[in-house]
Amino acid sequence: MRTIDVKLVTQNIKEMCIEANHFLSEDMRDALQNAAEQEKAPLGKQILRQLQDNLQIAGEDMIPICQDTGMAVVFLEIGQEVHFEGGALEDAVNEGVRQGYVDGYLRKSVVRDPLERENTKDNTPAIIHYNLVAGDRVKITVAPKGFGSENMSRIFMLKPADGIEGVKNAVLTAVKEAGPNACPPMVVGVGIGGTFEKCALMAKQALTRSVEERSEIPYVRELEEELLTRINRSGIGPGGLGGSTTALAVNINTYPTHIAGLPVAVNICCHVNRHAVRTV
Repeated sequence: MRTIDVKLVTQNIKEMCIEANHFLSEDMRDALQNAAEQEKAPLGKQILRQLQDNLQIAGEDMIPICQDTGMAVVFLEIGQEVHFEGGALEDAVNEGVRQGYVDGYLRKSVVRDPLERENTKDNTPAIIHYNLVAGDRVKITVAPKGFGSENMSRIFMLKPADGIEGVKNAVLTAVKEAGPNACPPMVVGVGIGGTFEKCALMAKQALTRSVEERSEIPYVRELEEELLTRINRSGIGPGGLGGSTTALAVNINTYPTHIAGLPVAVNICCHVNRHAVRTV
């Protein structure tokens, strides 16, 4: 059994909130660079270069890479041999988010009640997902999620008879309806299977996977590649102003489901697709 003081969780999450909002992950930087080199439309290429300039300025001047610093989504993979001390884990996570957004001068975008709309003034509470795994380590993923793209996400409760063509149509429909509102080039996270809530969670998790990593399941890998090609043929392009780069990746997660259902969730993220990962 390994004991971890929750203050360590707080400190790491504070740093990760600041890191994710100021610096793009290496896989996303590489994907944008490749897109800028391969983009066929002159205007699209210009927009991609401007996005790269924005990233450089943000890093040099320590300003957020996007004005919408998002709602903090935190995934915790907790080893079963870990024992936390010093307080409640959920409180520690939210304290890390509070410190990160207040001390990091990040925009506070969370309201206490969805209808009364009073701002919490520290970007808490976070959206926290827990998963128990083997071992004595804790893997923390912090993914600030902006709502320009979040608002474009969809869930489709398909019939089993809709099959793989129905899945393709659902993903393409979501992307086309999102258009410029998702701040393309986008990353498209897809969850297939499970239940209503499980497919949505899988789609969200898919966004945290490296855009350079493809599924280990052969048919899923082929589906990711086909959808990426078809999305990039849509002509939406960088900034929604036309071009051959509408998406940088399509990441798909799957899970067993009921004989009567075929749930599909599409969670879209803008070109920054912010996430930071650490293991403590």
